[in-house]
Amino acid sequence: MDIDEISLETEDRMDKAVDFLRHEYRTIRTGRASTALVDNIRVDYYGAVTPLKQLANISVPEANLIVIKPFDTSGTKDIEKAIIGSPLGITPNSDGRIIRLVVPPLSGERRKQLAQQVKQMAEQARVSVRNIRRDANKHIDQALKDKNITEDDRDETKKEMDELTKKYIGQIDDLLKAKTDEIMEI
Repeated sequence: MDIDEISLETEDRMDKAVDFLRHEYRTIRTGRASTALVDNIRVDYYGAVTPLKQLANISVPEANLIVIKPFDTSGTKDIEKAIIGSPLGITPNSDGRIIRLVVPPLSGERRKQLAQQVKQMAEQARVSVRNIRRDANKHIDQALKDKNITEDDRDETKKEMDELTKKYIGQIDDLLKAKTDEIMEI
């Protein structure tokens, strides 16, 4: 593996780690309604486990309300059952055609718990980025051992890996601050 391949692969993997954290943060409830809150819900629909967004139109008409309008109204009960069984913790209101989810405001204690949870998720992402750097450094050392690169190339590439790591950890810190501010907002 040459230096360019190592650099590209490392940057791609670090980018994916940050994107994963960004996706995980979207699913955390902040007291504000978002369609991302129901993204992970799967519905047992006619014997097949199907993502909710494939069975219904999901919208957020108000800051604290999610409206789910099934394409097929016969699946409304299945969707309700999936929402009740999900970790969302919101009871659906249904009139048989439309399901409404009222997102209650978060208590101060719950906000602190969520802030702690997003902090832990950010730390996991930082560890992931550092592990990616470690793997890249191993590849660089192996390339030197195989005499594919010089010691100067190794030192320069390791410096690049450190700069990439700082860049992506900075992005993780920015995401953490934004999400924590969003959670603690009253």
